Amino acid sequence: MPDLNRRAALRWGAIVLAGGLVTTLAACSEDPNSVAAQARAGDRKNYVSGDGTIERLGPENRGAPVSLSGTTLEGQPWSMAGKEGTVFVVNVWGSWCPPCIEETPALQKAWEQIQGKDLAVEFIGLDKMESPETGLAFQKANKVTYPSLAYDGGVPILALQGKATATPSTLVLDQQRRIAARVSGPVTTSTLTALVDDVLAEA
Repeated sequence: MPDLNRRAALRWGAIVLAGGLVTTLAACSEDPNSVAAQARAGDRKNYVSGDGTIERLGPENRGAPVSLSGTTLEGQPWSMAGKEGTVFVVNVWGSWCPPCIEETPALQKAWEQIQGKDLAVEFIGLDKMESPETGLAFQKANKVTYPSLAYDGGVPILALQGKATATPSTLVLDQQRRIAARVSGPVTTSTLTALVDDVLAEA
């Protein structure tokens, strides 16, 4: 009988522990829009979206310079090398991504406004998870005039130091090619031009 009582007590303890664990997990549930939650959601949308959160990094908090290169959707080599003193806007996108489609006109407008001021700023897109032909067709249909790099198995995106987990993501790199700002999700023209102006003002 003592053994039976001991086994019953152990079973009851396990049930209580499991119940407590479930309660704890429920109490610590994360934001359903977080990257981790979206990745586990199983909703088959095949991308992690952002909410437009803006992250600014002061010069003292920026990491190592980004070294980005690759092949454009047109098949031409492209690199940041030899472009010292240039502010870069890097946009990760895909024609299959609804928020990317939504923000495309805003990016193009920002590019046109910045070009009109003759500033040392370049835009480069990073097409994601599709063929160069598909990405190029989208750019032409939407009259995008700045270049994009082909996906190339994700190699170009690796250069972004883990700062482009959402699609779309937009990074602004300072004159030393360090990440100065990030928009996780769709960006507006006014937001992007303001971020670029802030980085240019540092010089």
